[in-house]
Amino acid sequence: MKSEAPFTRPSLKEALDAWKKLLAERGFATDIIWIFAENLCVEKSRAGQGGFHFGFQTRFTPPSEDALDIAFEHFGETNAPIVFYRLGGRPGKSVCMLLCDSWFANKRKAAGFFRRDEWRVWFYPGPKDEIEEVTDLTRWLRRVKRGRAFHDLDFGMTLETIDEMKMYGRALAPYERFAAVMLNRLRRFLGQPA
Repeated sequence: MKSEAPFTRPSLKEALDAWKKLLAERGFATDIIWIFAENLCVEKSRAGQGGFHFGFQTRFTPPSEDALDIAFEHFGETNAPIVFYRLGGRPGKSVCMLLCDSWFANKRKAAGFFRRDEWRVWFYPGPKDEIEEVTDLTRWLRRVKRGRAFHDLDFGMTLETIDEMKMYGRALAPYERFAAVMLNRLRRFLGQPA
């Protein structure tokens, strides 16, 4: 069994400084819009059959100001690589996500990933493409939620998990989420506040 090389996670500030430096070297904006799983808008591509394209929104599910801090701290408790991932640009801004999973362990520079193995943090500055901001509620509600292949972006933090960490100090297990939903339904049925 192969043992993993030792690493020390940086502070969020150190990691952000390294990320912004790489973005600037690539000619990308260092003013960042951070998005999370609920902010992604996946739609069927009009250009090709069976394809998908990514957009984002922050109007309908805006992240809290401390969401990035909480996600980085939570991901930092794992041994999996943390990935700073740029999806695309907007005028004067880069749209980015923080990802984490062992899925990224074998990603290399040939695939566009810049590794800091001593931190177990990877950086993916991505292409120069612009990313569309979706502001139409109907498009947002009709976004694709199932029926597509896994993508790197499927390993982002959810705002729901961030809310759980704020309320309970940890992410809930699936059975705990189910129990909370059922309890709230029962309370509404009985006319009690949820």
